[in-house]
Amino acid sequence: MNKDIAEIRAALERCFAAQVSATAEWHENEPAEPACSGESGPEDLLCLVLAQHRWNFLLWHVEDTARRRDVPDSVIADCKRQVDALNQKRNDCMEKVDQCLVRLLEPFLPASAEPRRNTETAGMAVDRLSILALKIYHMEEQTQRTDAGPEHIRACAGKLDVLRQQRDDLRRAVLELIDDYAAGRKVIALYSQFKMYNDPALNPELYSRR
Repeated sequence: MNKDIAEIRAALERCFAAQVSATAEWHENEPAEPACSGESGPEDLLCLVLAQHRWNFLLWHVEDTARRRDVPDSVIADCKRQVDALNQKRNDCMEKVDQCLVRLLEPFLPASAEPRRNTETAGMAVDRLSILALKIYHMEEQTQRTDAGPEHIRACAGKLDVLRQQRDDLRRAVLELIDDYAAGRKVIALYSQFKMYNDPALNPELYSRR
């Protein structure tokens, strides 16, 4: 394997581990927003992945609050606005992760590649790994509850095993995708989200009421 590609794979592995460790740390201390200075090096990649993971972390907990039935409607409305804003930032950051990966990989890609594309980008898969890190943390919490019965604990333990397997499968799939790019088996691409609902120029519910 090309030494430079191996270093990019290793950088991604550090990112995946950081998602897990940050999830535990942030449940003890409020997460500060990472100050990412660039989008072209391995450390930039780690910073961007953690920044994107932070938006998912915040989004997760706002969505939990939004499911409450014992609070005024104004609280739920505020949660909805927070969810929209956080989801936009999450997607914007996911695209930056992809841009960073493209910049890291491009110097080492073959001049020509098979015209095959993946159903999602590596950055999109990194976002899914972020969500899985959160799911695993919270499902593990459920297995440790003292106020729940043994049936609940067993069911959650089974789900936890599945989530861990899914995360491991997806982690390997991302690394294999990097190998496919490097070998010219697939063409690297950026897929833009173009979220419309937060844009007053694109959401008819907003621009028609100006």
